Amino acid sequence: MHKDQVRRFYEVLWDAHDKKAMPSILHESFSFRGSLGQEKRGHKGFAEYVDMVHKTLGDYKCIIEDLVEEGDKVFAKMSFTGFHSDEFMGFLPSHKRVTWNGCALFTFEGDRISDVWVMGDLKSLENQLKKNET
Repeated sequence: MHKDQVRRFYEVLWDAHDKKAMPSILHESFSFRGSLGQEKRGHKGFAEYVDMVHKTLGDYKCIIEDLVEEGDKVFAKMSFTGFHSDEFMGFLPSHKRVTWNGCALFTFEGDRISDVWVMGDLKSLENQLKKNET
């Protein structure tokens, strides 16, 4: 059941950018630490982060490569991808696709996600952004 919610987290909230689904996926006291270093609390804070990423990376997608569930936790191995369409990490938009790997640890309270901690390969992402500048 928890793995299905993680799939919904990525497919519905991120890929489809459907923020109306948040109450059925995220606990009301939801906390999020993104791979870009920002921390957000609650549905509103997380919605702002999702909007920022979608503005910066057009056609943004999260590709689940592996999910491991144990008790009230799920670990996800991911790939993230999108077109660099706005200033990002100090780089002007190149309108080229960037893709990097990451992982996330999800904690559940009941059937909803209460906390997500994400780590991404930002060095690989930065190298792509630098390469795309030229």
